[in-house]
Amino acid sequence: THVFYAAWSSHETEDRNREVNAGMLRNVLSVVVPNCPALAHVCLQTGRKHYVGPFEAIGKIPAPDPPYTEDMPRLDHPNFYYDLEDVLFDHVSGRDGAVTWSVHRPTVIFGFSPRSAMNVVGSLCVYAAICRKEGATLRWPGCKVAWEGFTDASDADLVAEHEIWAAVDPFAKNEAFNCSNGDVFKWKQLWPMLAERFGVEWAGYEGEDSRFALADAMTGKEAVWTEILQENELVTTELEEITSWGFVDAMFNIDIEHLDNMNKSKEHGFLGFRNTVNSFNAWIDKMKASKEVDLQKQQTL
Repeated sequence: THVFYAAWSSHETEDRNREVNAGMLRNVLSVVVPNCPALAHVCLQTGRKHYVGPFEAIGKIPAPDPPYTEDMPRLDHPNFYYDLEDVLFDHVSGRDGAVTWSVHRPTVIFGFSPRSAMNVVGSLCVYAAICRKEGATLRWPGCKVAWEGFTDASDADLVAEHEIWAAVDPFAKNEAFNCSNGDVFKWKQLWPMLAERFGVEWAGYEGEDSRFALADAMTGKEAVWTEILQENELVTTELEEITSWGFVDAMFNIDIEHLDNMNKSKEHGFLGFRNTVNSFNAWIDKMKASKEVDLQKQQTL
């Protein structure tokens, strides 16, 4: 009766992202829509790049001033999010209104998803754990704007609540919605919390000359990660499976503030929110506690 589509296949160029991702959604809907007579609603999850463009274009093309609102026109630049929307609209229109849709645009998601390509909490936990193992300082790798500027986040559970609301509430049908926690934070506030959770010293923004890429700093750390796994009896994983250094680097080096506006969701009846500080700490705790959960599963099996 309901489809919740949140898949993404990452490729080197936006042209290839457009081709592959639009094709995946088209394949799903071309089968589901005509063959599931009880289908009622399709939720499509995209994201903040709807307003700022793909990674390769952020900061290089004209974009609207934040806070971003859902009525802002599409950018004059190729974007696979736009292709996904067009595929969605094209397929559900064939059911003469029997199938409704919603589009959800979260920002950086905080959640528990060890093998997600864009799980910033997971990557930061691994970075902090490696710093602790090596006795190194948890250094801020990014720019001054990302350190001191206001930003926002989307708690994974809130995103799920938002999509379920849109799937069942008649006032949310056939609309696109931003989906963020409803508050703002600064990374300079969260960074000491991350360090405290892992018992390491930390350093904040130290000037443009001190910026570095985590993708470079974490190169060759596979052996260190293996030692951490063994010493802490963690579930066996490969470093490249559970981290996305390029995504973290991109996020920490955007030199403009990114904020959206949740008024449209509120006006349509969604009043959910999250305290981002609490969300960040809770997902770190979930990442650490999962070691016990997974070990119990292994022992049971």
